[in-house]
Amino acid sequence: MQRRQSSKTPKQPLQVHHKNQTDLSAWRKGGRIDPEKSVQDHQSPNDQKNDSKQDSLEQALSYFEKVQDRVSLKKNDVLQKHLTTVETIALQRGLPPEGFDVLLNVALSGKLADTVNTRLLKSLVPASVIPETSVVSSVSWLCVSKCSDNVQLLFLRWLITVFDFIDHKEQLHALYGFFFSFLQDEKMCPYVCHLLYLLTRKESVKPFRIRRLLDLQAKMGMQPHLQALLSLYKLFCPQLVTINLPGKMKTYFKNSEGPWKAAINTVRRRNQENSPVSKPLLLGTAQPQSRKRKWNTQLIIPASSTNKNNLEEDREKNRVDLYSMNESFPVEQLQTFSQLLQNIHHLEFPSQMGSVLTNPLLLHYMNCIKDESIYLRLYYWMGQTLQEECTWCVADNNQYEEEFKDFLETVYKTECFLQEGFSSCEVFLYKSLPLWDGFCCRSQILRLVSWIPLSSFSEMKSHLYDPLAQLFFTSSLYFKCSVLESLKELLQNWLNWHVIHLDSDSDSEVHSLNTTLSGLVNVVAELIHFVGWISTVALRLENNPTFLLYFILDFYETVCDMYLRYNLPLLIMPPAGVFYPALLSMDSVSLNQLCYLMYRYRTNLVAAKENELSKKKILQFKFSSQTYQEYNQYIIAMVGCLWTSSAFQKDVHPQGLRMDDELLKKTTVQEFKTSFNIVYHPAMMGYAVLFLQQAWPDDTTFNFGLIKGKKWNWYLEYLYAQGLKGLKVFIESSINRVSQASHSKAGNVQV
Repeated sequence: MQRRQSSKTPKQPLQVHHKNQTDLSAWRKGGRIDPEKSVQDHQSPNDQKNDSKQDSLEQALSYFEKVQDRVSLKKNDVLQKHLTTVETIALQRGLPPEGFDVLLNVALSGKLADTVNTRLLKSLVPASVIPETSVVSSVSWLCVSKCSDNVQLLFLRWLITVFDFIDHKEQLHALYGFFFSFLQDEKMCPYVCHLLYLLTRKESVKPFRIRRLLDLQAKMGMQPHLQALLSLYKLFCPQLVTINLPGKMKTYFKNSEGPWKAAINTVRRRNQENSPVSKPLLLGTAQPQSRKRKWNTQLIIPASSTNKNNLEEDREKNRVDLYSMNESFPVEQLQTFSQLLQNIHHLEFPSQMGSVLTNPLLLHYMNCIKDESIYLRLYYWMGQTLQEECTWCVADNNQYEEEFKDFLETVYKTECFLQEGFSSCEVFLYKSLPLWDGFCCRSQILRLVSWIPLSSFSEMKSHLYDPLAQLFFTSSLYFKCSVLESLKELLQNWLNWHVIHLDSDSDSEVHSLNTTLSGLVNVVAELIHFVGWISTVALRLENNPTFLLYFILDFYETVCDMYLRYNLPLLIMPPAGVFYPALLSMDSVSLNQLCYLMYRYRTNLVAAKENELSKKKILQFKFSSQTYQEYNQYIIAMVGCLWTSSAFQKDVHPQGLRMDDELLKKTTVQEFKTSFNIVYHPAMMGYAVLFLQQAWPDDTTFNFGLIKGKKWNWYLEYLYAQGLKGLKVFIESSINRVSQASHSKAGNVQV
């Protein structure tokens, strides 16, 4: 294939050909200006220095453009000088759009030695955008095999890295078949698959391509890059790809960034520091400055052109393109919800998937149109970004902690909007939690934990529970409470997912639903047991603080209502290491919480027993007798403490309060039997003192023995008036005399 005529025609160095490209005056100053305007200001010494660099770059590009014969780097001072100039300016400020056509053509034409070609390709760091025409022109050199295999491979890696910097993609899409033909090269295959993954549209999926990929897979084995492309093909055309593919998201592709990523980040930061233009104006709407750090450089919709006046012209031109037969609605024009509804079947998502995270309209689209290819693209982009930018997993990333926090916060808000967790976040958490110190991005990481999708217990134990437990036991009280809050939200998200899917399932799907329900019950039960275990240990380590106990009991407020509120046939009582510290707590808030928990446990267990006895339908799940037995043991202990003053005699729980009278007498406590009723309980004694002051204002002896008979009932009403609603519903539901007196349904302690 011959080089395009435009690359051979003599031209003025660095002449601006495209309206949407940055001109050199803006490039000299490290910013962008309107192509319609050219204002010549008085030059400062810094501007003169920039002009000198620009002149050197013009000379270097002019030299490389005129190279005709093969030139050796050795003993060629001119070549070495210009090569050094290009490398220096590229690493300092990036190259302007006009330089890529020249450098790509000379690097891939084979006129220079591989050493020079490699250095040129490694210096291709964009300052703003890369013209699509330059990329297409350089691709044509691959047809004539002028450059070595190593140079071709390096070019593909560069193309993948700077893919989001290319100003248009239509002509690249038209070369899809050309790139596909390179799959036969084993060395290039992983990178070609990666590039095809970025370029694939629904119309790209053809039966012959699927057959080719399957043949390659049979020859090479289950390679991750082939699985990635086949997975994308299957999402677009499931009827064509009938083989089973791993559904779990993983790292499909090798790292392709090479030397460019760090250079791009350095150029971006330096240009932002030197530019007087605000960041949005500097970036425009067409291109990001960094491929990976999109959360602070481009979380906006990328336009097809920075000059909006040319939008209609571009659309007219694209109508004759092979891939624009079906008119699509430009996403950068999507401004209102009504526009979304009118064009919902004509939208095509941008190449920069990061821009989707902050656009509510596109998120609405993802909720309404379950296009798996969009989710796959988003998961791939997000997985790569999280893995490569994690500040505690990657060296030298600590300086970007605030940026990474903002990105994690954006991901979390997106998950809340979509009401589902991303599998790429799950993979990131599983890989990074063992290395996490518990401090960096704490709030954001724990929020992401609350949206981890349902997984098998064995996987969650090794990747989530074990590393989280190590941090939990060795961290501060505040961290422990934060973890418990995160796990409570995780449980609620799982239960909400169950309710939504239960409502959407039809009767014909009972079998699959039961299978799903069985798995959900097991995973939820393991989570509750895990929280019970770490809560018991934490209470011992921290000496039963009220603050920690509040978060533990708050978790069990969700657990105690799973049957009635979430229609999940599962109830698990809190362990004795949580129940008894709450029962004997010196704070009325904890005791009131515990009373409310036991009331809700009773309500759920009674409903489950009635449903079981009614036999209206065959129940797949029934509560075990152990659950009822444990509840009854706790109730006996609570009633014995708070009401009948017989806990030390009647508590039958193995870890309960039962003690011999001889042992109790050795404590020298005179009225040990009544030590924990609602009058003498350490958490209630303050209320008893205030009640005595109001009932007997002249009595200064604080004789608690006066609170009995009718005064006992008055004292109960006084406690209820103080806001102890949990205590109220517990006593009225679990104490026969009180429940009958309050016209409530009679209830037996033994459920």
